[in-house]
Order: sequence, then structure tokens, then C-alpha cells
Amino acid sequence: MRYLFPLLFLLSFALLLLPGCEPKADIVTTDSSARLEFSQDTVLFDTVFVRTGTATRRLWVYNRNPRAVRVEQITLGNPGTSPYRLLVGGDTGPSINNVEIKGRDSLLVLVRATIDPTPGDAKPFIIADELQFRTNGNDQQIALVAYGQNAHFYNGETLPCNTVWTNDKPHVLYNSVLVDSACTLTIQPGTRVYSHAGSILIVAGTLRVNPDFQPGSDSVGANSASIVRFAGDRLEPFYDNIPGQWAGIQFLASSHDNVVRYAEIKNAAYGLLLFNYRNRLPRPAVRVENTMIRNISGQSISFASATQTLPTGAGVLSLSGDVDMRNCLITNCGEYAVLGTGGGTFTFDYCTIANYRGNFNRSTESLTLSNEAPSTAAKGPYPLRLVMRNSIVWGSLRDELLLVNGAQYQQVVVQNSLLQTERYRAAASTATMLGFGNSGNVLNQDPKFRRTPNVYPNRFDYRLAAESPASNKAVPLPNLPRDLLNAPRDPRTPDMGAYERVAP
Repeated sequence: MRYLFPLLFLLSFALLLLPGCEPKADIVTTDSSARLEFSQDTVLFDTVFVRTGTATRRLWVYNRNPRAVRVEQITLGNPGTSPYRLLVGGDTGPSINNVEIKGRDSLLVLVRATIDPTPGDAKPFIIADELQFRTNGNDQQIALVAYGQNAHFYNGETLPCNTVWTNDKPHVLYNSVLVDSACTLTIQPGTRVYSHAGSILIVAGTLRVNPDFQPGSDSVGANSASIVRFAGDRLEPFYDNIPGQWAGIQFLASSHDNVVRYAEIKNAAYGLLLFNYRNRLPRPAVRVENTMIRNISGQSISFASATQTLPTGAGVLSLSGDVDMRNCLITNCGEYAVLGTGGGTFTFDYCTIANYRGNFNRSTESLTLSNEAPSTAAKGPYPLRLVMRNSIVWGSLRDELLLVNGAQYQQVVVQNSLLQTERYRAAASTATMLGFGNSGNVLNQDPKFRRTPNVYPNRFDYRLAAESPASNKAVPLPNLPRDLLNAPRDPRTPDMGAYERVAP
């Protein structure tokens, strides 16, 4: 018994100490490592203007720390002009201060957007702001995104088979949108397709853009209402020519019979991607006609549909695919205009690849092809065929053309084309060397475009001046009597490139 009292005393003392082992959830910590977590990184309002003009979305804010934190400020990035308002615990406004979140607890933030849905309203297509949180010196942001006009919305979904997109309203892509195998997406003349940051149109089946459009004898100018346009969803003037705003259009190995006609694809990480890195046969194929691809750049692109990360962007990026381009312009690409690896068939008739440095520190040849395997999951080399006729490949580098292992290709035909190349300036080909100094080609002579980005940023004009060495140097192709703008070509001595020269 004489030891019982001391033992009880020790146990009681230990019990008194136990609550101190676990920090109290209502004691506020000022440790800078105590950061917040959120239920999402973007609060999206995709139907504000379609309904009543006002909508509310929820954002959960989590404190994973054992102690409480004091959020010094929750505020909008543009509190004076933003269409958004906050509601936190009964307080409302553009800014809420000194909100405590207990340890391992959460906070509900309600964000309300009010946008006038009046027809004809000239608000930007996308109205963006951000929600800013400051906690113990840490600044964290959540994007707020609302669309300012009526549209069709697609968010991480698979389209029904045989879907047709019309031009009645814009089509907005958020995350990935899939055209399933054995299914077709048809896009009619004049349709606008806008993609949110990082969004991608994935085609496992068939994509048909403007397949039946016949302009007759009319010219189809750059601003024609019949052109199908793909771009990012930021339509403020600042974003008009910013590359990498969305991912691009990706054709999977199962994709087939794709047609892209009278279209503009701009401001993406890549324009068209044929993704068949295991060299599955038959290869995915796309025919591209009277189309402009511009303002393209991407770095460390990764795709949910593959375990592969691509280190580059391109106007046309082919991994074991077949590409047939006619009357096309590819310009202002940060890495490549066309990059084809893993073999395939590449045809360029009356195409202009004009790639100037502009805002890019570009060091890669605009047109690069290789028969080597595009990944370690495949074994090369693979058959590769190149046919280029009546085209222009020009840019700011000494060499804008690279054919890796070109002497091994099954076919190389380059005729009546103007090329920027020191590598292939020889007049004949041998078993170890290719040369394009014959067959009607013009080498290393400035094509004399009317306006180039070096002199007129974002106001380029790749039609030829009267004194151009590419003028009247092509050969007629019976199936292509008209140019990119549907202007008639000279039936006897047409011009090289996508545009037939007309008198100014």
C-alpha cells in the first residue's frame, strides 16, 4: 500500500500531460509551412449567361494542419471591376479578412458571378479573375472562369457517335473531348471551336472539318465566314497571337479518314498530332486542304492517353502517321512547323512553310522528318516517303529542312520548290547524300513575301512580290487549279507556295 499512493500520483500527472501531446485545434499557428488546400484549382461558371446571368459556385478550403490558421485575406484579383462576389460565413463582398479555420477543418467559400446575358453584349468571351488567399505570409490563388456569351460546352466527355457541330453558337472545350473509335465528328462551315487552357480534342475515330464546303469560283479570304476556326478561349486582343493556349487536335492510332479543309488552327501547343508511337498499321492519316496553322509552341507536352511525354511542339507533329497537305500555310512555330518521326508518308503540294524567329529562340529546322522510332516502345527504322511539289520552305535559319537518314527513305521527291538549305544544295543524290539543286528547285533565294513577321509582327502576308524567284516556277497539278484563297492558278506557269500571285 505504501507504493500505491506514489503510483497513483504518477499516473495522474501523466494524464495531465496527455492533452499537451496533441496540439489544440483552435490554437492558431503562425508557421509559414501551414498552407491551405482546395477542392479544385479553377472555379468554372459555364452557363452564367445562358440562364439568368447570375450563378453561384462552391469552393472548399481545407486546413490539413493540426492547429488552426488565420486566413488574413480572401480577395478577388480585381476587386473594383470584377463581376464576382464572395460569401464567407455570412460576410459578403469582394474581400473578406481574418477568417479562422480550425485544425483539420474546412471552410466553404461561395463565389457568385453576375454577367449580363443581353444579346449582342460585347463582353470578352471569357471573363477571368482569381481568388487570392494570404495565410502566414503565403499567397495562393484559385482561378475564376466564366464565359460571356452563349455556347455549346463540352467538359471531359466522349461525344455521341456521328456528332455534327454547327455554326449556330461557339463550341467550347474544357479538359479533353473524345471522338470515340468507329465514330465521326463533322464540323460545318463557319463553326468556331474555342478551347480552355490545356484542353485537347482527341480523335480515336474520324474528324471531318468542312468536308463538303465548295466555294465555287469565289475567293475565300482570311476573314471568310466559311472558315472553321480553332483557337484558345481568351478572346481579348492581348491573346490574339499568344501560342500554347490550348493543347491541339490529337489523332490516335485508331483514327482514320480524317479531313481538315478551309480551317484555321492557331495559338496551340501543336496544331495536328498523329499519335501512333508503336507504329500500328494502318497508320492514322489526315488530309489537310486550304488550311492555315499558326502561332504554335509547346514544351514538355504530356497526354493522358499515353505514358509518353513529348518535349516539343509543332504545327504538324506526326509519330508514325500519314500526312497529306495541299494549299496550306504553316507559320510562326516556336519549335517545328512539321516534325515527323517513326516513318510515314508525307505529301506537300503548293504549301508554304514560313517560319521566322519572331519571339522564339528557335534552333530546329522547320521541316524535320525521320525514319527512326519515335519512342523506346517501338523498333525502327520505319518506311518513310516524302513527296513535295510546288512548295516553299523558308525561315530565319541557315537550314530549314532536315531529313534524318534521308538516303534510307523509300521515296524522296522534291520538285519545283523553293528551299532554305545548305545541307541539300548539291545537284544530285547518291547513296549517302541527298541533294535538291535540280528538278526545278530554287535554293537559298529569298522568296520575297509581301510582309514577314520580322518587319510586320503579326501582320504577315505570304503572298509573293512581283520579283519573287518563286513566281511562275511551279508546274501545274491538274487536281489543284486554285490556291489557298481559292484564287485560280496560272494554268501553265503557276507560282510556288500556297498563294498564287495577283497584281497588287
